[in-house]
Amino acid sequence: MGTLPRSTVRYAASTLLAALALTGCSPSAPPPAAGAETPAPSPSSLAQICTSLVSYWAKETLLGTKWSGLDWEQKGLSNDQYAIHEEAVAAGRVEERTAGQGKALELIDRLVAQRCAEQNGATWSSENWRPPA
Repeated sequence: MGTLPRSTVRYAASTLLAALALTGCSPSAPPPAAGAETPAPSPSSLAQICTSLVSYWAKETLLGTKWSGLDWEQKGLSNDQYAIHEEAVAAGRVEERTAGQGKALELIDRLVAQRCAEQNGATWSSENWRPPA
């Protein structure tokens, strides 16, 4: 098997580049469906990030999911966020016994949002972990 002449290789490369350039200028993906949901904006404040993170893990713990047994570091929590997590889980368990799982999950969201707002995200205590009181 021999090698192709340089002019043939250049012509093929030029043709390929031209084809790629032309297809890159035309829409290849279908337009989004009418009424398609756009993703919610990601949280931006420290309190919102804390609320999303701690609420997620507290609900996972209450539900006993596969990953709920991770420790505070594996969950990406600071010491103070972990304390909020533990408080929310304890309150959620009490609420679950009296009012059901749905109400417990709602309570976790409210409690975590309140505590994260009070502590402005509770992000300053990630070193020298200590168990919550």
